[in-house]
Amino acid sequence: MFKKPNCPVIAVEEHYWDAELAKTYVGVESGRAGPQQERLYDLGALRIKEMDDAGIDVQVISHGAPSAQKLPKDGAAALVRGVNDRLAAACAANPKRFAAFAALPSNDPEAAADELERAVTKLGMKGAMMHGLSAGVFLDDKRFWPIYARAEAFDVPIYLHPGLPDARVMEAYYSDYAKEFPMVVRAAWGYTVETATTAIRMVLSGVFDKHPKLKIVLGHLGETLPFLVWRVDQAISRPGAARPLSFRDIFCGNFWITTSGNFSTPALLCCVQEMGVDRILFAIDWPFVVNPPGVKWMEQVPLCDEDKAKILSGNAKRLLKL
Repeated sequence: MFKKPNCPVIAVEEHYWDAELAKTYVGVESGRAGPQQERLYDLGALRIKEMDDAGIDVQVISHGAPSAQKLPKDGAAALVRGVNDRLAAACAANPKRFAAFAALPSNDPEAAADELERAVTKLGMKGAMMHGLSAGVFLDDKRFWPIYARAEAFDVPIYLHPGLPDARVMEAYYSDYAKEFPMVVRAAWGYTVETATTAIRMVLSGVFDKHPKLKIVLGHLGETLPFLVWRVDQAISRPGAARPLSFRDIFCGNFWITTSGNFSTPALLCCVQEMGVDRILFAIDWPFVVNPPGVKWMEQVPLCDEDKAKILSGNAKRLLKL
C-alpha cells in the first residue's frame, strides 16, 4: 500500500489575482465571476482551508496569467510594486504557509530587473514568474536579459508560465476548434506549445552562455520537453547549426520542472529518467486544478520515499531557499 512519506508538502505553482492588476485585463483574460475567481482573490481562510483539507503545508504563490506581461511601459513599474507589496503582506501574515514569486513589469526590462532585486532582497520573494509573450515579444529577446542577469546575481529562479498564444497563432492553429473546445487554445495544447517554444528559444538565444547559472522553472512536467529532449538535442546538433550547442546539457542543467496540472505517472517517470529526480518540484496549479488529486497521486507514484520527499518539498527547499 503506497502512502505519502513523512515530509512537508510544498506546492510551488499556486495562483492568485491582485484586484488592481486584474482591472487592466480585457476580454478573455478578464475571467468569469464564480468559485474559481473567488479563490483567485483569496489570500486567507479559503486558501488555507483547501490546503489543510489536502495536506499541503506551504504554497508558493504567483500571479495568474497574464500577470504584468501586457502592461504598457508607462506606469507599469509603480503598479507592479504595489502588486508585490500586497502579496508580500499576505505572506507575512501567514509566514509558515505562504511564500511568493514576484510579478515583473517586463515591458520595462531595467525596471523589471530592479523590481526583481527589490522583491527578493526587501520582500523576501523566492524569484519571479513571467507569463508568455511580453507585448508580443518572446522572452528570449535580448531586451529581457537584464532580468536574467539579476536573477543569476541573486541566485533565484525565473518561472516561465504559459500565456495566451500570439493572436496570429491562435487564428492559424486553433480557430477551427476554439469555439467548440476553448481549452485547446489554453491548457490542452496552446499553452504548452507557446511555453515549450519559449524554453527552446531561450536555449538557442545564448542567454545561458552569458549567464550560465541562470535557473529556469517550467510547469506541467516541463511542457513536453523532457519527452522530446533527446530528439531536440540530436536534431539541433546536425550539420548546419551556427555553433556547437548541447540542448540536453543546458535543459537538464539550468531547468527545473514542476508537476502542476499534470498528474501522470508515466510522464513523471519519463521526467525522472531524463532529468533526474532532483529537478522535479511538486505543484498543483490551484485554483485552476483542485488540490486533492495531486497529493493523492503522489502517494501512488512508484518511487521510493526518499525520491518522493525530494519532489514534495526537498527540491523546493533547496532551489527556493525555503
